[in-house]
Amino acid sequence: MKRRDFMNWIGLGALATSLPVAIAACQPDNTATDSADEPAAEVDATPREDGFGAIGTVAELDEAGSLASKSFQGQQVIVIRDPADAAGVIALNSFCTHQGCTVAWESDSAAFACPCHGSKFATDGAVTEGPATDPLGAFEAKIEDDQVLVKVG
Repeated sequence: MKRRDFMNWIGLGALATSLPVAIAACQPDNTATDSADEPAAEVDATPREDGFGAIGTVAELDEAGSLASKSFQGQQVIVIRDPADAAGVIALNSFCTHQGCTVAWESDSAAFACPCHGSKFATDGAVTEGPATDPLGAFEAKIEDDQVLVKVG
């Protein structure tokens, strides 16, 4: 065996033995950092008979400040707590009406903002700052048990 062939086999062997480590490093960490953590509640986005589907849990909403999905029942949806009523929630279409970027909730300014061109929207979806001219679409939303439910249809 030539030296070059031998070195190629050694390199291939080293690569093959490091592959499981690389794959494991790319996996999400499912271990709880605190033994008191409760398991996450199952969220089923499938529409019920009344048309509502779960987009997330109340705990997730409170922790993150908003819940968002680019493909919730075929729609882009973002949900926040209603600033006027902490027991309520507001769900809007997160597809910016200007050029289709995904808006995000900015709790500092209490507005939805488009990162692409700077449009801003009020909590009811109304445009507060252009270039967008049309409001964001609204969806019916509610809290039931520990689930945040949205009806897009």
